[in-house]
Amino acid sequence: MSNPASRTAPGVFADINRVFALQQAHQWESKATNAGQRKEKLRKLKAAVEAHGDELIAAVKQDTRKPENEIRVTELLNVLGNIERNIANLDDWMKPVEVPASLNKNDSARIVYEARGVCLILGPWNFPFGLVVGPLAAAVAAGNCCMVKLTDLCPATARVAATIIREAFNENEVAVFEGDVDVATALLELPFSHIFFTGSTRVGKLVMAAAAKNLASVTLELGGKSPVIVDDGADVKRVAGDLAAAKQFNGGQACISPDYVFVKESQKGALIEEFQAKVKQNLYRDDGSIRKENIAQIVNDQNFARIKALFDDAIAKGAKVAVGGTLEQADRTIHPTLLTDVTPDMQIMQEEIFAPIVPVVTYTNIDEVIGHITGRGKPLALYLYSNNQSTIDKVLSRTSSGGVTINGFFSHYLENQLPFGGVNQSGMGSYHGVFGFKAFSHERAIYVQESR
Repeated sequence: MSNPASRTAPGVFADINRVFALQQAHQWESKATNAGQRKEKLRKLKAAVEAHGDELIAAVKQDTRKPENEIRVTELLNVLGNIERNIANLDDWMKPVEVPASLNKNDSARIVYEARGVCLILGPWNFPFGLVVGPLAAAVAAGNCCMVKLTDLCPATARVAATIIREAFNENEVAVFEGDVDVATALLELPFSHIFFTGSTRVGKLVMAAAAKNLASVTLELGGKSPVIVDDGADVKRVAGDLAAAKQFNGGQACISPDYVFVKESQKGALIEEFQAKVKQNLYRDDGSIRKENIAQIVNDQNFARIKALFDDAIAKGAKVAVGGTLEQADRTIHPTLLTDVTPDMQIMQEEIFAPIVPVVTYTNIDEVIGHITGRGKPLALYLYSNNQSTIDKVLSRTSSGGVTINGFFSHYLENQLPFGGVNQSGMGSYHGVFGFKAFSHERAIYVQESR
């Protein structure tokens, strides 16, 4: 194996191989821990998060300009709730699953969930703390050692997160690394047992290729173009209100954010009108100026330029701005926008947008919609507003996506009794609740023959 630390800058980067060796040696002790010992580690993590909660909120706000209430929910309360769920359920999750022996009735068989070993968690920038510590809690619950890489696009958050993790864990259990892509590249050269990555499909392919060199298992939480289907008879005003709120959330920078909308021509006018009204109510002052503190800015200049290029390409090819259309480069603010008259050749209909812009596509029958969706990569989420069970059944049976919410947004993600993850282009594997514990566990088969 090549030495990645030798090719990176001195300082913390030089510790990569040293820490990995420590964790490789410690993994067997960690694997042998019982539920009580693992829960104590999780309680230390929870206490550290609570102790630095205010610093964390301020850091995320500095990095992203997210509204404080969004930060508190997504980066603090959800994280604490996730840790608490692992603590509350770990005894049950760790119980061996007894299996009736079919070879000999006097034999016994069971499935035991055991730690995978030394794991790598690579975090994203859109939820820079929550989407690192959520998987980390599951990995610790499963008895693993972990090395964690935080995004360099949110440096203030990374510093606070590093403080929290270092307070909660010894480095032979969990170690955190800051830095740019060179650090992530160096980490990916190591023979981890499991890699958990949240980010783009493009980078996900690179992570999977790196994992393949060492036959590491992976959980890839990616994205894609998540469609919204508005059926005949659906409450279009409700759809529009939900859509306005969903695209305002984190400035549209969420992997499960609705990416484009199918609606009947007869419903399009009401959708546009209500979306505009809700956006005005949520974000704008009486003088028409936007309350920028209520919507996250685009994360950096590179992403803003990418989004503007998608927007400009659509307009150049005939798309019309029905709502919004203002893109402020100075502070990377994009006003919630609806585009109509979009066509498949436009880049905005081919690439994940990751911004508060929504193309609106009209259709005449549900088969057109199904054909469009199935002709592209499988999305992470699919949203369907319908009161017609036959339509619901048809869409579910003839499409594939990571998850589905019917008559709403995000609920399949928020429900921790459901697995969350993608399929093919939108990801591999799942987590949340017990599914996170299982993602970081190996199901070991044990068969005990009768004594003779």
